Amino acid sequence: MTTGPENKIKFSGLEKPVTRAMIVIRLTLSILAVITFYSLITLDYGSVNIPRAVCDTLNNFRTIFIHPFSRRLSIPDIFYEILVTIGLSILITVFSGVIALFLGLLGARNLSPKRVTSAVKAFVAFIRAVPSILWVLIFAVSAGLGSTAAVIGLSFHSIGYLTKAFAECYEELDRGVIDALKSTGAGWWTIVFQAVIPSSATYLLSWTFLRFELNFSNAVAMGAAAGAAGIGFDLFMSSTMYFDLHEVGLITYFILAFAVTLEIIAMKVKSKLKEK
Repeated sequence: MTTGPENKIKFSGLEKPVTRAMIVIRLTLSILAVITFYSLITLDYGSVNIPRAVCDTLNNFRTIFIHPFSRRLSIPDIFYEILVTIGLSILITVFSGVIALFLGLLGARNLSPKRVTSAVKAFVAFIRAVPSILWVLIFAVSAGLGSTAAVIGLSFHSIGYLTKAFAECYEELDRGVIDALKSTGAGWWTIVFQAVIPSSATYLLSWTFLRFELNFSNAVAMGAAAGAAGIGFDLFMSSTMYFDLHEVGLITYFILAFAVTLEIIAMKVKSKLKEK
């Protein structure tokens, strides 16, 4: 058997050493699989008519997606509520983007001291570890349920997300460029605004648009969880208090249409930025 470069490439993947991270991941997945299997075999399904439950679920889906209409909300009302949700998403993205723009500079290893970057990264890692809905509920205790708690809570989580992304974009800048500017006597702010941000602008905008799409979906969810204004609150009311599946279907179609529209706009903006 020949042992050419093709064979080395083919069998190189089999020679990966087993690391501690791989062992932890496999052990965690195995434990979760055992817990899931044990839960499935120990649950009491005697009081549940599974065929009837499946038929009711399919019938609900048929009502939602095939017969969408609303007696309570008009089309202009739904448009208005969706615009409110988009407005909340824009506020969240702008607030978090501006703060993350500067926190990312402090979190970049090639721009700030090691102690500062470690502190910033630890701070934003803690923010990301807490779910966004929990941040909203935490701020709802002090600010009360409503759009204020939703904006502050979602902005908090978005800051942690964007700070990490922006810091990684800044770290992609060639170290030689920064050293060359320092040798000419340029200060820290000069390096930031003349080299770091201009060279990273495309990536920063791409991450910002991506987070805006996530903030839109989170704003819809927070409309129900935090009582914030927008289409999410109407969706919550339609599915709980009024229990109108036809209205749920109509609102769902509008949300999907706007989400797809935002995705198309974001893709076109990203393509234009890459062309430049």
